[in-house]
Amino acid sequence: MKVVTRQALFALMGSWVLLPASFLMMGRSLDWWEAWAWCVVLLVPMTIFGLWMARTDPDFIARRLKMRETERAQQRLGVIGFPFNIATLAIPGLDHRYGWSQVPVGAVIAALTLSLAGLLLILRVFVENRWAGRTVETWEGQQVISTGPYGIVRHPMYAGSLIFWLATPIALGSWWAFLPALASIPILVLRILNEEEVLRRALNGYEGYVRKVRYRLLPQVW
Repeated sequence: MKVVTRQALFALMGSWVLLPASFLMMGRSLDWWEAWAWCVVLLVPMTIFGLWMARTDPDFIARRLKMRETERAQQRLGVIGFPFNIATLAIPGLDHRYGWSQVPVGAVIAALTLSLAGLLLILRVFVENRWAGRTVETWEGQQVISTGPYGIVRHPMYAGSLIFWLATPIALGSWWAFLPALASIPILVLRILNEEEVLRRALNGYEGYVRKVRYRLLPQVW
């Protein structure tokens, strides 16, 4: 597992370098405070959590480092969603450089708070469910988790991701980047529907969990 720990450390260090560097390249300005604040909101909790998990549960880190989807439907969704994800992070830099948007400071701070809330929900899910891999598949010995946030909705990690992803453009000071971020909603819905098909056929006890927890993503909505 030492190899997994090294890979996790390299990924964390790379994030601290590549993410700010990409924003600097797109925004062409050190005065883009929204970008640096967002990097802190994202990277500090991720680093603390990642180092802790690498020490206490390297198997979880190994599952999170696995990137290749085995489900064809998930592969297609990844291809479709990739350009929208890139646009969501790239447009704010161009927006800042050319002054397309004027987002009030209060709105930026609110969006940064929502970004942090979404990320903390994701990390809370990881604590509750050590089987939460990056890819849609089941693992040997995996059990259905119905405690914590899983007692409220069936896919709390995706709920946190949705909050985080929709708040990010505003947190970065761009109204225009909110448009490609909206594409995450239908893509996430399709991902959830396919993932539930996989879990129903491959994870023992999941059918009973579906009957117990009615809503997939948002309580009283869906």
